[in-house]
Amino acid sequence: MTDECFGHPRLAAIYDQLDPDRGDLDAYVRMTEEFRARQVLDIGCGTGVFALLLAGRGIEVVGVDPAQASIDVARAKPGGERVRWVCGDASTLRPMRVDLATMTANAAQQIIDLQAWRETLRGAYEALKPGGRLVFETRDPAGRAWEEWNREASRRVTEIPDVGSVESWVQVSEVSEPLVTFRWTYVFAADGQVLTSDSTLRFRERQEVEAELIAQGYEVEGVRDAPDRPGKEFVFVARRP
Repeated sequence: MTDECFGHPRLAAIYDQLDPDRGDLDAYVRMTEEFRARQVLDIGCGTGVFALLLAGRGIEVVGVDPAQASIDVARAKPGGERVRWVCGDASTLRPMRVDLATMTANAAQQIIDLQAWRETLRGAYEALKPGGRLVFETRDPAGRAWEEWNREASRRVTEIPDVGSVESWVQVSEVSEPLVTFRWTYVFAADGQVLTSDSTLRFRERQEVEAELIAQGYEVEGVRDAPDRPGKEFVFVARRP
């Protein structure tokens, strides 16, 4: 099951407008350059922002996501034909060999089931060339980011061309560490429709992630800071020997 914010066609169509600041991707672009990657697998590609950014730089990209509505949005964007889009997950990919696999934003934390997490790490491993790297981020549980996820702090009204005003906010519904569940609410002024999207993220400790990477055959090259959220996230760099 995919969250409605990615899987509902009306919500997927406005996802980028509701979250326009993607400065978090700058660090991934730099790492793509650092590792001289020419083939990239973007796991949890969503509406394709990062995949298209790389494709525009001449990089061969495969974008995979379980939400068909998001894949449809990505494919329809300018340059969408440059990327190979796959509706699915990393455990069901056909054979490939890439220099770099990525999971940006919340992609890694959205995989809450342990077996699914292991299958994702293994799928990425199998897709990598020897010496290739997996890079992804996850929030440090110690930061308790969810304590700021409430209507008062998050409510906003966004004017979207050809759509109109959309009011949105988030509210945490359950905290059962390491899992945090929350609901986004969207109100469309044009027709009064109210849509909601429930999500659950898994907040993993650094040692837990490192142990699982090693168990799946990776070498952990390093754990970096996230430039856009310093001190709040772990950015893992793992290498296939």
